[in-house]
Amino acid sequence: MRVWVVAVVVSLCLPATASAGTVFLLDGRGWGHGVGMSQWGAEGYARHGYGYKKILAHYYPHTHIGIAPTRDVRVLLDEGQPAVRVGSAAPFVVVDAQGRKMHIPAGSAVVNAGFLKRHPKLVLPFVFEPGAQPLTMDGAGYRGEIEVKHKPDGWMAINVVGLDLYLRGVVPSEVPAGWHLAAYESQAVAARSYTLATMHPTADFDLYPDDRSQMYGGIAAETTATNLAVGATAGQVLVYGDTIIPAYYFSSSGGRTSSIHDAWPNMKQVPYLVSVADPYDYISPHHVWPTQVLTPETVEQKLGVSDVTDLRVVENSSGRAKAVRVDTSNGWKTFSGSTIVSKFDLGSNDFTIGAMNLAAPPRSLFGSDVKVTGFVRGLGKARLQEQTSRGWITLRQVHVAANGHFALNLPARHSTQLRLAYNSVAGAAVPLDVAPRVSVQASGSRVVAQVRPWLPFALERLTAGAWRTVARANGTVNRKVGPGSYRVATYESAGYLSEISRAVSVVVSVTGP
Repeated sequence: MRVWVVAVVVSLCLPATASAGTVFLLDGRGWGHGVGMSQWGAEGYARHGYGYKKILAHYYPHTHIGIAPTRDVRVLLDEGQPAVRVGSAAPFVVVDAQGRKMHIPAGSAVVNAGFLKRHPKLVLPFVFEPGAQPLTMDGAGYRGEIEVKHKPDGWMAINVVGLDLYLRGVVPSEVPAGWHLAAYESQAVAARSYTLATMHPTADFDLYPDDRSQMYGGIAAETTATNLAVGATAGQVLVYGDTIIPAYYFSSSGGRTSSIHDAWPNMKQVPYLVSVADPYDYISPHHVWPTQVLTPETVEQKLGVSDVTDLRVVENSSGRAKAVRVDTSNGWKTFSGSTIVSKFDLGSNDFTIGAMNLAAPPRSLFGSDVKVTGFVRGLGKARLQEQTSRGWITLRQVHVAANGHFALNLPARHSTQLRLAYNSVAGAAVPLDVAPRVSVQASGSRVVAQVRPWLPFALERLTAGAWRTVARANGTVNRKVGPGSYRVATYESAGYLSEISRAVSVVVSVTGP
């Protein structure tokens, strides 16, 4: 039984803008809605020597074990079908709505319009009763009886089975093989309680055979260990006051369960479905998820918005997520937790979002100090890295202010790529563009120019409205020239932008070499 009604997310304080250097780091825990018993947590308790009664008392506080009388439950097997095939390895019986019986030999009977024509005296609905062997539907075996009804959209098949026989097909379908008996017993009592608390006597059936109610695998699912757990806890249910509770359960909590009202705000808070610590859930393969890196573009694509600049997460009282607010250039948009869980294919609503932002530094001149700014939020220490011929190397650790912002100065030595990194996750790279420092001046009949660092450049003269190269040099030049306007132009290289100096004028005549 895994109810995927979710409400989401955690309060984050992000700066107002993001850039190409922004990444969001989504970290989460657990699997499922988080209400009631964590199945992996129960197994963890069992491994630490706890019995099923103590396990149940932890996850469902203020309840006690009671005894419920046995009864049948009705489980939907299929609906909306053009036909239903019911069979058995031994002869069996079909009983119609008026109590008429028809014996059927071993094999199968296909119930459809043709079946009604061949047996016009039989009145719907039909109940198939087993003989010496269980019934099957489409080859899968089930204990109890199979009721067949016809609805406007097709044929419906319902397994009418004793409660504990039903649980024999539920417990092994809900939890893995190889677990401790106490975990199976906890599951049996929780599933029995959930079943009796959620019956629908006025409907066609009580339960779905899947995670809309509880997973139900029929006879094929049964195991010796889980059958033993169902038998050992026969009739036992969880009771609050004098009422059997809907004992919700789920796969993995990530360390703490959720209150029912936090998970499903439309449902009333009750004292037996509150948030509790789940210390032994750490054995779960879903206890902690791998970090998911999201770019603004990813968020835009998933949510159908544009120009994402920020994410804000709102936390509920169980420490889980409630709603995500997405800041865009058109303002804030709020998405429900269930939408976020669905769109990003998350295991639960127990997640946080950290962020790293590195703003692209302004174009800088060689030898100057360039100011590098950004923010880091919801993470530990980040590292500022530079791309080199040897790969990415760390320049320094980033120390942020209370609001998450940071600013640091770097010497502008050459053009490069910068990024922030946290653990094994790296943010998007941003360029640090460095231009050479160029100076040029006219001194009498001479032009004196210098380029730092020592780079090749062209000395150009304005001729007939176009700049034409009159000399080439490396690093510096001191040259006699004729009257006119002159400038220096550097060439773009791997480490530097191209740069053009201001123009200078030479007005004296040149008479010598």
